[in-house]
Amino acid sequence: MPQSLDLVLRGGTVVTPGGVVEADLAVAEGRIVGIGRLGAVAALEELSIPGLHVLPGVIDPQVHFREPGLEHKEDLATGTAGAVKGGVTAVLEMPNTNPPTTTAAALADKLERAQGRIWCDIAFFIGASEGNAAELGRLERLPGCAGVKVFMGSSTGSLLVGDDEGLMAVLASGSRRVAVHAEDEARLRERLALVREGAGVEMHPIWRDEETALKATLRLLKAAQSCGRPVHVLHVTTAEEIALLSRHKDIATVEVAPQHLTLVAPDCYRKLGTLAQMNPPIRDARHRDGLWRGVAEGVVDCLGSDHAPHTIEEKARPYPTSPSGMPGVETLLPIMLDHVAAGRLSLTRLVDLVSAGPARVYGICGKGRIAVGYDADLTVVDLKARRRIAANTLASRCAWTPFEGTVVTGWPAMTIVRGSVVMREGELIGTPGGRPLRFIDTIGKQT
Repeated sequence: MPQSLDLVLRGGTVVTPGGVVEADLAVAEGRIVGIGRLGAVAALEELSIPGLHVLPGVIDPQVHFREPGLEHKEDLATGTAGAVKGGVTAVLEMPNTNPPTTTAAALADKLERAQGRIWCDIAFFIGASEGNAAELGRLERLPGCAGVKVFMGSSTGSLLVGDDEGLMAVLASGSRRVAVHAEDEARLRERLALVREGAGVEMHPIWRDEETALKATLRLLKAAQSCGRPVHVLHVTTAEEIALLSRHKDIATVEVAPQHLTLVAPDCYRKLGTLAQMNPPIRDARHRDGLWRGVAEGVVDCLGSDHAPHTIEEKARPYPTSPSGMPGVETLLPIMLDHVAAGRLSLTRLVDLVSAGPARVYGICGKGRIAVGYDADLTVVDLKARRRIAANTLASRCAWTPFEGTVVTGWPAMTIVRGSVVMREGELIGTPGGRPLRFIDTIGKQT
């Protein structure tokens, strides 16, 4: 261990790959250099945290921060501020901005915008389209790229790969795991008549029914197997998809959103109206129970918030002209800690879902576990704290949450990014110092 340390955390309960242990943590030059009873050591900063748990830094692998082009909803600064306030130390940001992130120039623009403004580490997805399929193998290896994102349905502009020919072309170009929004575009168009002329928002999961999701996932798996390309199915919502994906773990990994584990139709639509509208939809209790079985049985690899903010005025439009999506990066961890408190999953399984899982799925370098040599990304939580979620305390520019008024047990007390404390007791500390993430399967291959 180096003689000169930057940070020591004393007396916490640390979730390590070997188990949950009482230990001190030593940090130097942004990395973990010691775990255990450290004794007297010199450090620039020493923090005593008895009664608190130290988790590997939470990674949210699906956020929409809306910049460029839609900054009235969110931007990189406000989105990452919300992330660290919620205990999140790294995010993967989606490509459906304006313009969409489909070229090297658009990716470079996002990376430039992030410099000096982001509170946590970040990488950006390249969006697949008919126009860039042949270039994706090169684009996915650019520095700061999280990989390729495919919208099989429900996208805007050019970010739509709706047919099997286009999907095969995308999967044939490149080798990294591809993230996929799996809803069948043809079925969505066929069923649009159910709501086109106006309907109650409770029709959302009927229009975008379980068959719409299952059909797309079946098509995706067939294409992935044909191309030999690993895929990651985003925000899975149906019990049938969980059963299907459990039989294809050789090629497909699985993400679930906290909203789909927590909210249930039709109650959420009656209570929240269009604030509960997202794609794929919140479904009934049978599907929510199926997702929880997927969590319990290990089928689900990670959680993602699908943080997709819109203004309250936009969400107030009559359905179906109201936009789909809800904020979630700042509430992901509190909502899931409350599920831990309720006994629905263990703390170690939660860490696998929000830290180790995203790092493993996407091959993120140096993240996802508390181990010597890894980045000192740490999420310190109070498992006993009871807090009420309130929009007026959130950093997101959209200034609302579907969990308004929800009382949860478990709360992030401190967020540490590469050894720097950036949030403590709800307050941002210092200045934004986030950096681009690095990926195992691009090291030495970037151009």
